[in-house]
Amino acid sequence: MQPTTKDHPQINGWGIDADPKNDPTYPMRQRTAQDHQGYTWERPAQQPIDIEVLHSNERPNVSAVFGTSSPPSGLSGMIRRFAFKYSENSYLHWLPLLLADRVNVVEGVLDDLAHGHVPNIFAEKGYNAQWKYDKKSLILKLATATTIVAGTVLLLSSGKSGKRLPSRTGRYR
Repeated sequence: MQPTTKDHPQINGWGIDADPKNDPTYPMRQRTAQDHQGYTWERPAQQPIDIEVLHSNERPNVSAVFGTSSPPSGLSGMIRRFAFKYSENSYLHWLPLLLADRVNVVEGVLDDLAHGHVPNIFAEKGYNAQWKYDKKSLILKLATATTIVAGTVLLLSSGKSGKRLPSRTGRYR
């Protein structure tokens, strides 16, 4: 296969950034020290820390403002504490955080049941709106979930069907 050479000026859009007047970053290149004086600001007052706040190990301190609605607790909190021991560019940071979110959902459902509240998972997952606007997709999603659960149950229960296994001597028990 021979490489093809093209007449570059004939390519649509070729050299569009060659003209500094057409470059959107061009004015930023011409800034002076005096222009940067307007960028100074004072750090806001630190929000009081009265709960456990997890923050990146790449930052020396906690950000000035942070959320306090759900501090880490339970198994999901343990997973989050593990994740924050690692750098943000590591899978050992992000994958445990994803797992902790899923575990927190289960913890929330169990907490609801413990307090006598049966969660309406169908409504909370937005299935009412999906039923109204996209029935075909919802039916496919529910059928897939049902098939996976049924297959898993069948697979796990078929291992205990009373099959006879040979003993160490080669005879059937």
